[in-house]
Amino acid sequence: MKRVYLGSVLVVVLLFVAACGGGSASTPAAPAAPAAPAASESATISVGSKDFIEQFILGEMYALALENAGFTVNRKLNLGGTDVAQVALESGEIDLYPEYTGTGLLTVLKLPVSNDRDEVLQLVKAGYEEQFNLTWLDPAPMNNTQALAMTRVRAEELGIVTISDMVAQASDLIMVGPAEFQEREDGLPGLRAGYGDFTLREYKAVDPGLRYRALVDGEGDVTVAFGTDGEIAALDLVLLEDDQNLFPPYQVAPVVRMDTLAANPQIADVLNALAPLLDDATMQRLNNEVSGNQREPADVAREFLTEQGLLQ
Repeated sequence: MKRVYLGSVLVVVLLFVAACGGGSASTPAAPAAPAAPAASESATISVGSKDFIEQFILGEMYALALENAGFTVNRKLNLGGTDVAQVALESGEIDLYPEYTGTGLLTVLKLPVSNDRDEVLQLVKAGYEEQFNLTWLDPAPMNNTQALAMTRVRAEELGIVTISDMVAQASDLIMVGPAEFQEREDGLPGLRAGYGDFTLREYKAVDPGLRYRALVDGEGDVTVAFGTDGEIAALDLVLLEDDQNLFPPYQVAPVVRMDTLAANPQIADVLNALAPLLDDATMQRLNNEVSGNQREPADVAREFLTEQGLLQ
């Protein structure tokens, strides 16, 4: 009985010491409870894109950057044209996709042409927020606007640097481009309104994919282009300066559902960090990696983000 009593006392004492933290200095402290995950770490974001190479690359960039920040991403790339992507965004099928400010201004909001970058961004941001409950994040400096391009040799031979130079010699020049450029507000009618009435020797309507081949093969002198086309860098073409500022800006930016952004504000920080890195020359090079070198858009996007330190 005495031994049982002493043993019971010893157990009580040891329990008391442990409860008071009286262990030795080498006794490890109890581990802290893990922090609760941020909301963005468990959120699933659906990223869309339209149906051409630049959009595939940008859509992959957005998806990879968001995944790196802890989001789960559902890719819905290659949706179709502007109308399809806009409906998908409004309906909640996707949460965001890359869009161009000029497209938002003219095609979606159907507002008058403006060539002021800041004004266009303000107009589309306000219009989208009011009409669709969507908003625009920071635009990249790149400008995938309508443009006119020539081979460097032909431009230097004719002394053409600006669109005004081209107009002055228009009657001797063949222009190649999509059929719709002959009717668009920012196509030939817009050129004639902004630069004075002129008549080309010929306008050759071709499939958009054949524009640059026709130029290089000598079937035309000038081609309708877009400012970030990969062929511009690959074929060493020159873009004619829009010296009358006719073409509206087509800066790219993520368009995001406002409820998605409110629930996951980190999205803005992640994608705004990418925007300043995308200028015309960079986007031309990346586009050519896909269109010219036949690489996968996802691989090109991942490589670029890794080079820029945006992927771990």
